[in-house]
Amino acid sequence: MTDEALKTPTDIKSNAAKTVAEALNGILADSFALYLKTKNFHWHVSGPHFRDYHLMLDDQAAQIIGTTDAIAERVRKTGNTTLRSIGDISRHQSIQDNNEDFVPAARMLIELREDNLKLVEKLREAKDIVDEAKDNATSGILDDWTDQAEERAWFLFEASRNA
Repeated sequence: MTDEALKTPTDIKSNAAKTVAEALNGILADSFALYLKTKNFHWHVSGPHFRDYHLMLDDQAAQIIGTTDAIAERVRKTGNTTLRSIGDISRHQSIQDNNEDFVPAARMLIELREDNLKLVEKLREAKDIVDEAKDNATSGILDDWTDQAEERAWFLFEASRNA
């Protein structure tokens, strides 16, 4: 079976749909990378604010993973294919992994805040792309995802003030 067999009918012009899919696949890869980093920090956070940080990071990870299916389904609805593997994710992600054995809690919060803001940038770039393609459905959802990422960055900022 080829990609052609997976072509979902769409009224979005082929080149525009491909550009939308590329932007969304980048966001999907970054969402998986951010999810795993957030869970990593959730599992390994340590220190006097352990409980608060542990719970906040778990909530944030759940929110992030909760967007991934909708992102992938938007790609499919534009007649394109989405990511297929961890290797595929690594080829598309811009958010860097953190493989350190120990990361101080304060640095965890700062790094995740910066990563969420990086995701906001990608979401805003995608918004321009989908608006140009007249993909109204994706445009509206991007607003919600942007708001969620901005809220996560805000919480991380506030939590890291005295960390």
